[in-house]
Formats: sequence, C-alpha cells, structure tokens
Amino acid sequence: MKFEELPLANPLQRAVRAVGYENPTPIQEQSIPSLLEGRDLLGIAQTGTGKTAAFALPILQRLLDSGKFRQPKTCRALILLPTRELAIQVEECFKQYAQYTAISTTCIFGGVSDVKQKNCLVRGVDVLVATPGRLLDLIGQRAVTLKNVEFFVLDEADRMLDMGFIHDIRKVVGMLPGKRQNLFFSATMPKEISDLAQTILGANPARVEVAPQSTPIERIRQELYRIDKRRKGALLKELLNSHEEMKKVLVFTRTKHGADKIVRVLEKAGIKCAAIHGNKSQNRRQEALGNFKEERIRVLVATDIAARGIDVDDVTHVFNYDLPNEHETFVHRIGRTARAGKEGVAISFCAPDEEQDLRGIEKLTRVKIPEGDKSIYERLPEQQKETPESELRNARGRLPREKKGGPKRERRDDRNGVGRTAVPGKYRHAAEQSRENLQSGDAAGFSNRRTIGKNRPGSRARKRMREAAAASAAAQSSLIQSKP
Repeated sequence: MKFEELPLANPLQRAVRAVGYENPTPIQEQSIPSLLEGRDLLGIAQTGTGKTAAFALPILQRLLDSGKFRQPKTCRALILLPTRELAIQVEECFKQYAQYTAISTTCIFGGVSDVKQKNCLVRGVDVLVATPGRLLDLIGQRAVTLKNVEFFVLDEADRMLDMGFIHDIRKVVGMLPGKRQNLFFSATMPKEISDLAQTILGANPARVEVAPQSTPIERIRQELYRIDKRRKGALLKELLNSHEEMKKVLVFTRTKHGADKIVRVLEKAGIKCAAIHGNKSQNRRQEALGNFKEERIRVLVATDIAARGIDVDDVTHVFNYDLPNEHETFVHRIGRTARAGKEGVAISFCAPDEEQDLRGIEKLTRVKIPEGDKSIYERLPEQQKETPESELRNARGRLPREKKGGPKRERRDDRNGVGRTAVPGKYRHAAEQSRENLQSGDAAGFSNRRTIGKNRPGSRARKRMREAAAASAAAQSSLIQSKP
C-alpha cells in the first residue's frame, strides 16, 4: 500500500510527497482509515514507528472536510504531550503536513515566557500542541478555552503517568466537550494506562497494536559492558575514540549532575558534545538539539526527560551510561536509534549495583543482552580498590549521617540572649565569658542583649565596645579619686 491510495486531499498528498513519504508504516496503514471514519482509537506502538503521521494526517483531513472556522481563544484539535521537546517536534510535523493548507498550528509549553503564546491564541488556532502544565496555566488566565475541541490526542500516555501528569490529564479531560474524537497512543500498556484509556475513549474504539508491548525494535543491535562506576567515563571515551562509525551518538544518564560531568570528560578528550536536561534553559536545550541534528556536535548527553522528546534522524548509537530505574524507560531510550527503517546500536553500561535493573530490563524486553568486546578493558585504567565508605557513597543511597567523617556537632540554644552556639566551637569560651559578664553586670561586658547576639566575641565591633567601656570605667574611676 502507498500513501497515494489513502483518501487524503491533494494538499496533504502534496505535503506527504514533499517530506519523502512513499509507503505508510504498519501503524499508519491501520490507523488512518479508522480515524478518517471518525472512530476513537487506542494505538500501541514502539517509538519511532510513525505515530505522529498516523494521527496528524487524519486530523488535518477531517479539519479540511468540516468547513468550520476557528474562533478567538479556542482550538479545534488538542494534542497533549509530556515534554517540551516532543511538543515542539510534533508541531513541526503538523506544520510540514499542513504547509499547503490554511490550517494554523501553535505550540505551548512551560519554561519560557507565555506572552508570545497568549498572543498566538488571541485569534484562535486549528491545532494546539501543548504540555499539561502550561495548558492549565493559560486556561486559568482565560487565554484559551477547550469548549470547541473536536479532536483530542493523548500521546505518550505511559510517560505522562510516569511524570505525574495523571491529575492534570483528568482536569483537561473534564473541560472537553462530550462530543469529540479521542486518540490514545502509548508505547506500553500497563494496567494504569489501560484504566485511563477506558475513561477517555468512547465505546468500541479501534485498537491498533503493531508490536508486542515493551519489545525493542529488532533492528537494534545491543551490547553490554559490565564496569564499575568510576571507570564508566573512561570506557565511554575509549569506545568513541576507537570507533569512527559512531558519528551521531546519544548518551543517557540518570542525573543532571552526571550529564554535565560526562560532558566535561568528553570535552577534555577533544570530543564535541553538549548536555540537555531540566536545568538547562529552553534556548540552550534547543541550541544543543539543533547542533546535534546538524552534526555540529558528535555526542548529545541527556537525562530521561529527553528519552521521548528527541526525534533526530540517523542516530547511529545510543549509550545507556546509567541503566534507568524504570525498566520501560529503557525501551524509549534505545528507540532513539534505528528509526525510519534504518539500523542502530544500543550499548549499555552496568555497574555492580545495577545488576537488578539489568535483570528487570531483560525480563521486560525478553531479550538477553550480549556482552561486548572484553578486550577493551585492557586499555582502561586499573580498577581502584573500593572502601566500605566509597561503596556506600557510589551506591544509590547517600552515606549515612553517623558514618560521615568528623565529630558530630552539637548545637545548644542559649536562652540568655547570646544566641545559638556550636559546641565544640571557636567562640565557646568567649560566649561563656560573655554570659558571666552579663550576669555579674561587669562594665566591660555586654550592656544590651540585642548587641550580644549581633556582635560575636572577637569582632571589630566587640573590640570597639570593649575599648569604650574600659575608657568609660577609667574616667569614672579618675572622677571618684579626684573628689575630696
């Protein structure tokens, strides 16, 4: 079957040819006819199988057929996505498919100013691509209303659940009109997602499942390296330097700090790279992603926030520098390669404390990951001997408080006005002396409780006060002696 055989309008067929599509993927071939009939749809497909075109083309076709016009501060089609990057990429796809039509598209997401987004919504839009948080924010500001929504798409539903958006999704669904077409897409279908789908989809929805749940794409060749945490950076650097075919590499790490650390290690080795994670501004993230797409950098290091938000062609290798805590995330990570019918390689590093995650991933995907070339270990630095403290520190939990070095500092709340004093501490003796002076009414001591707490013993102000008090006492003494 070819796209020419699908009942799409000429402007859409022209756009499909412009982007280079010839034959629809399985999910596109099964979804588009049902959606054109107006049926609700539950789609289960691995990432990289063409889900965006599967729902975008039918929605655009039905918008053209309806003959309706958008109204101010409204939208006719709402596409809800979990991350900014994914929202931006879906909007780009809609604009490509609608480039020969008058259908308008706008994307709203958090992390940036909402002024431009609200200006785009003043006249209304046909297709609104949004993340849940910013959408609810603009609804609260009355910048947009959902009363005219005809098509509702919830994409990456399982990721929505993982990121804690379930309550926001229910709020959005409660604001939608009862008569609408619902599209529900997810790469995996655990029980929680199935229950959510039943509350959104109408009766007897079309179900499209193009691959077994949570199974990685078969074109991806996987490798596994068992390595301690301290030598993961050296192993990554050695693999990149010894394999020239690794031209477009995506590295996933568990933490933002870990991503920045990998970038520093690779930059010292002369490898062009950049990091993308939640602490980066939206402009920096878009700049790094653009440089990676245009191959101005070789390696892009990302946290799981980008696991489903990166849609980059020709990614040759994906590295799991840290195995993910959630086993389903592994499927979405490695799905960034082997897209559009091409092949790819996924390489995973496994530290001793990650063996349990590895077993869970292999059980979920039903694939035993083969180990890579063991000769590379000979070119790495020798493994450092671990101490009990370093093992705890490198583990996922922090070192317990009572095992950290140094004596435990006690704190005592002084009720007499000196304030809180660390014991043992530098000013313990001076603080105790100050209390004695205060209680005895010594002229050289403090005369005001507020001053005691403000000027600690040994400070310049305290020295001046001591000198002034001594001078005053000397003057009084001389005055008494001079009296007959």
